[in-house]
Amino acid sequence: MSTTGKVIRCRAAIVWKPGGSFSIEEVEVAPPKAKEVRIKMVATALCGTEMKILKDKNLQHQHYPIIMGHEGAGIVESVGEGVSTVKAGDKVITLFLPQCGECTSCLNPADNFCRKFKHEETHLMSDGTSRFTCKGKPVYHFGNTSTFSEYTVISEISVAKTDAAAPLEKVFLVSCGFSTGYGGAINTAKVTPGSTCAVFGLGGVGLSVIMGCKAAGATRIIAVDINKDKFEKAKEVGATECINPQDYEKPIQEVLFDLTGDGVDFSFEVIGNPETVAAALASCHESHGVCVIIGLLVGVQLNISGHLFFSGRSLKGSVYGGWKGRDGASKLISDYMAKKINLDALITHTLNLDKINEAVELMKTGKCVRCVLLL
Repeated sequence: MSTTGKVIRCRAAIVWKPGGSFSIEEVEVAPPKAKEVRIKMVATALCGTEMKILKDKNLQHQHYPIIMGHEGAGIVESVGEGVSTVKAGDKVITLFLPQCGECTSCLNPADNFCRKFKHEETHLMSDGTSRFTCKGKPVYHFGNTSTFSEYTVISEISVAKTDAAAPLEKVFLVSCGFSTGYGGAINTAKVTPGSTCAVFGLGGVGLSVIMGCKAAGATRIIAVDINKDKFEKAKEVGATECINPQDYEKPIQEVLFDLTGDGVDFSFEVIGNPETVAAALASCHESHGVCVIIGLLVGVQLNISGHLFFSGRSLKGSVYGGWKGRDGASKLISDYMAKKINLDALITHTLNLDKINEAVELMKTGKCVRCVLLL
């Protein structure tokens, strides 16, 4: 029986209040309105953003109840009026960073921060309403996507069509984690052949940065983390050496200068810690070093000595690895299908959606890079 135009009842993982855990509930998902797409989700995962919101009081979400999740892939169930780029049955990737193709950012070849991203701040669809209800109450959207639901409704500009043969339980990583890290090295830093890089933070995004540095031809890739359990995987994907700041009495930037002589050519902060940003910048070569902030920094201030910029260091931000949302996702999926990139190395665990709280605990251990949640 066709579900087109009808409300769909399904399961979703809801967080009801700040600091709460996920609760599996039955929700009602309304049909898509104009320029919207309803998707039957197949695979999703927790990313560092959700982990921070669950943990950090400074990042606790002001809108509850909410369906989180922004890294995912699924199959189009139905489309709203005016949708032209996807149709029912298409395999798609969900995108927290839209690509409207019309704003000044989308039209600028050097820019990827679509102005329609601002809709995410309301945690509702563009018409100011939600497509989710649970127990008679509206439920807020998250990240333009809300992938922790068996069905979700997303704006067409936040959906990228994939190769029909693409394994969704693998390529969903293109929707955030892999693209953000890999592109941070390739697009934002523009890592050069023969260079030396330092990567601070070895979660899924940090490992993707390492992959990007290796693909760009970096000769030396130094992985930095306080959890030594992450070192084996870092070396597997391309790190040439791994160091733990806790093993040294001096600041990590001094350690890196001792190891390299002049500092690293490129450094990447993939944690979202203001002190680590300062250390990553200070570890760069004083004349030409480039430091890229990839970790989420919200509600904090950076305290960085102006002297670090005296001779030529630079500090850059990056969102979605500098890729334009839909174009970048399509390119990376094509590269995966052509075996030019390896997403499989980032997947360490697989669980069903109703085990999402177990996935949270796995992520906390540091032994889990990405836990695929199957819907």
